[in-house]
Amino acid sequence: MDRRPIGVFDSGLGGLTTVRQLLRILPNESILYFGDTGRVPYGNRGRDTIIRYAQQDVRFLMKHDVKAVVAACGTVSSVAHDVGDALPIPFIDVLRPTAKAAARASKNRRIGVIGTSATVSSGSYRRELLKLDPAIAVAEQACPLFVPLVESGFVSPEEPVTRLVAERYLAPLRDAGIDTLILGCTHFPIISETIRDVMGPDVTLVDAGREAAESCRKLLEENGLLTDSASPGEHRFFVSDLTESFYDVAALCLGRAVPGELERIDIETV
Repeated sequence: MDRRPIGVFDSGLGGLTTVRQLLRILPNESILYFGDTGRVPYGNRGRDTIIRYAQQDVRFLMKHDVKAVVAACGTVSSVAHDVGDALPIPFIDVLRPTAKAAARASKNRRIGVIGTSATVSSGSYRRELLKLDPAIAVAEQACPLFVPLVESGFVSPEEPVTRLVAERYLAPLRDAGIDTLILGCTHFPIISETIRDVMGPDVTLVDAGREAAESCRKLLEENGLLTDSASPGEHRFFVSDLTESFYDVAALCLGRAVPGELERIDIETV
């Protein structure tokens, strides 16, 4: 049994949707979260920059003696997963467990993927899905405006700007006849009501953050790393920039007020 914290990182606050799932399924585990709010989004950066950012994020978590690292970032999972795979502790990305869940859920073998520009251009979900089943037809759509909309708090199902953007992005996926849609960025579940409304009731949404959290639970159990504490875990939250809307957006992602400590750090110097 291991009482060290689980380390979680994302380009911004969207990764808190993964933390929300971890708090639900592993309430006694401690969590250390880093959101790179000063450099969000990662999805419009070049590959070398994304890899450098991921290395810095992981280095920061490792300095706090975490027992596992969760990359709650679709862009890092798609472009820079080698950074995590080289770690001496369990590493969980959102890509592989989410692709498996989508393949299980789809009945007509037509699966859609939405993510950042970097995630979609990498073709990572397509490759992973086709490894699972070569008969799957994959339709992909980059949705670069979704992340800044979420980070800016434009998340209400009645928000006309977000609805308009969603209609524009998702129309090709509706036309492709998909029955399953991967939310390939952990920011996207925050606007899942809007996405579901645009896509219609017959399309199953697969939440990358939830699948990563379930995968984390399984890995900790398999490696004997679950805590033996019967009390709720301790939680610490770090960001690289503290915006005025932080607490509001963070509460939306977590489904409650931010628990535990919050600290701003200079990620470039750690």
